[in-house]
Amino acid sequence: MALTPEDVVTKQFQHVRFKEGFDPDEVDDFLDEIVVEWRKTIAENEELKARVAELESGAAAAAAPVAVVETAPEAVVEEVPAPVAAAPATGGAAASAGIIELAQRLHDEHVAEGQAQRDKLISDAQAQRDKLISDAQAQAASILADAEAKGRDEVARLDAERATLETRISELRQFERDYRSQLRGFIEEKLRDLDVASATSGSSVSAS
Repeated sequence: MALTPEDVVTKQFQHVRFKEGFDPDEVDDFLDEIVVEWRKTIAENEELKARVAELESGAAAAAAPVAVVETAPEAVVEEVPAPVAAAPATGGAAASAGIIELAQRLHDEHVAEGQAQRDKLISDAQAQRDKLISDAQAQAASILADAEAKGRDEVARLDAERATLETRISELRQFERDYRSQLRGFIEEKLRDLDVASATSGSSVSAS
């Protein structure tokens, strides 16, 4: 399907999120200029086609007419000489052919120019899209790398804290064992002292 000015006017582009692209106002202004020039070219092409049609119709009207003259007892066909003004009919046909060729050449040039501008716009848009995608991928890779580095640092920090806590727990358990052992020894020592004191008191009572 051929591209029309309305296609350019109604074309919608996706907005970028990660990084600024072309200025939308400048793009719209440039597209408006393209549409104006395109419509002007189409109007000129239509005007040339109308002029060519007029010249072709005038050349056809200038053809030599044929008249029929009736005589008795039968009709005789007689050629009527063409008007003097119709003499340069060959030159008019050549001029018409030249105008048609010129109109076709102008039309082809305008179409080629429009297609070149369209291709350039598409190429620029694709290049900008590829650059945005590349920038977005690079930014995503950077964010992912930072997140992975922070994750590794956090895991290392937690491992260090866990090792410290395990060491502290071991120390507390050892302290608990030492304390229980000392407490048991103290209690046993006090019990022995009580036993000795009781034995000494009983001996004193028996002696008296």
